[in-house]
Amino acid sequence: MDPRIPIALDERLTADAAAWLADAVARVGEDPAAVRGVFPAVGRRCGRGPLIAGWTVADAARARLLAALPLSGAALAEEIAALHRYGDSAEQRAVLRSLALLEDTDASFADRGLPLVRAALRSNDTDLIESALGPYAARHLDAEGYRQAVLKSVFCGIPLARIAGLTERADRELARMLADFAHERVAAGRDVPADVWPVVRAHPGTLEASGLPAETGSPSPDRREAAVRALAAFSATATATAPAPAPAGAA
Repeated sequence: MDPRIPIALDERLTADAAAWLADAVARVGEDPAAVRGVFPAVGRRCGRGPLIAGWTVADAARARLLAALPLSGAALAEEIAALHRYGDSAEQRAVLRSLALLEDTDASFADRGLPLVRAALRSNDTDLIESALGPYAARHLDAEGYRQAVLKSVFCGIPLARIAGLTERADRELARMLADFAHERVAAGRDVPADVWPVVRAHPGTLEASGLPAETGSPSPDRREAAVRALAAFSATATATAPAPAPAGAA
């Protein structure tokens, strides 16, 4: 978890909310089953407004409750899965956002949270998909699973900047998949999300192999114009990522 989040949470809580949360954390620490009663009440008792880095106040308060659970390994995973299964979308989002924190706290939790990530990725809820693609998914999804998650995010309009680990995990196969996606959009006369181009550009030849550049010669005006716009956006990434020129007189 971003270390700013717990600090921001404490700053946002009213005195009554802070007292309630402290009591709830203590109760959960003594009896893990207590989390089932307090977890759904967090939004009402602590607030639901935005915090930082895509987190809400309720997300952060729920993460604090989960971190207080005196469980580990399979037992922790079982309790977390039950909270996710019976929770509403806000509760499920909080569980997903907390997975990396749980692993950081308990190494034996390991990849036991992956079924929850995969369930979110099968949904059409963009909020849950985005919440699932945090540091935990970046650590544990296999190469094909990670690629498919990125592609689904693009289809759903989720900005790639919100997906953890993309810089490290974007490989040539993902670039090929994104280039093919871009070609399909152009063939339909549609624009391509600009954030796919840095991934494609990082792997030379993938754009050409997709067949997209040939669309500039399409007999369909919509396809030609979409191809021209796409290629212009692709070219613009070269300027955006080019190193700045050295100052005059620099050694």
